[in-house]
Amino acid sequence: MHTILGAGGPTANALTKELTANNETIRLVSRKPVSTTNPKVSWVKADLLNQQELFAAAAGSTVIYLCAGLVYDAKIWQEQWPVIIENVINLCKNTSARLIFFDNVYMYGLVNGAMTESTPYNPQSLKGKVRAKIAQQLMEESKTGTINVTIARAADFYGADSMNSFFDMMVLDKFAKNSRAQWIGNPNTLHSFTYIEDAGKAMFLLGQTPNSGNQIWHLPTSALLKEKNL
Repeated sequence: MHTILGAGGPTANALTKELTANNETIRLVSRKPVSTTNPKVSWVKADLLNQQELFAAAAGSTVIYLCAGLVYDAKIWQEQWPVIIENVINLCKNTSARLIFFDNVYMYGLVNGAMTESTPYNPQSLKGKVRAKIAQQLMEESKTGTINVTIARAADFYGADSMNSFFDMMVLDKFAKNSRAQWIGNPNTLHSFTYIEDAGKAMFLLGQTPNSGNQIWHLPTSALLKEKNL
């Protein structure tokens, strides 16, 4: 059984489509209901901060995808991500399931050149420090052989079925309405974006490929863009 923790978000939805198209049995886990009419897809309510609920919701899993997103607040990230990661590590030990963790690139900080899977961590923000810490914790567990974990990293995404992405909301949606786009930060700074459907397909492929485990993977991402090219 393939279990998605943090169901209902853009990445989780894209992954669910891929798994459904390949006739997999899927368990969706989240605090808010996710509707489904597919007999091979079920939803269970659970709070990832509650280990007992998490264990009950994900019982019988063979592959677990952690696609959770937290409120964009540094204090909440500092308080909740360590608890979630510890609970998920214990869950994987309990079920012997593989873990695929959908991550971002905040831990790299300022990078001169291309970001690769071997780029050293140099976080420049509190959120980046949180991401670096939990990624290091996961990979340390994998080195000791206690869990099998794959970290999948993507840039800011676009093409979601919601307006959770600033590129969707401030650029593409504006253009669709014949309005001028808006931008965050320096418009002359190069910026990479990941198409959310590509992220879902990549997560699916990692879940289908056991020898991708205990590694960090950068997901397919579009070429660098400047605002003037949009």
